[in-house]
Amino acid sequence: MIPPRIKKVEVLENFILKITYVNDMEKLYDFKKNLTFHFYQKLNNPEYFKKAKLAETTIEWTDGEDIDPNELYENSVFIKN
Repeated sequence: MIPPRIKKVEVLENFILKITYVNDMEKLYDFKKNLTFHFYQKLNNPEYFKKAKLAETTIEWTDGEDIDPNELYENSVFIKN
């Protein structure tokens, strides 16, 4: 399944991403499980993590870290539909 496009991302406390999709669905993604991977090492810094931004179909950070849009969509929790 191809997830809907992301319209907005907000960084919440404790490495949580609030994602709003173009269909107005809102979901929460807990990024903490990813922080153990070497690729995401810099994201352990909360100030750097807050620099999350939209990039095409996913979310990315300043130095090129990004995450699979399917991971975001399938492994997040609905908060508004």
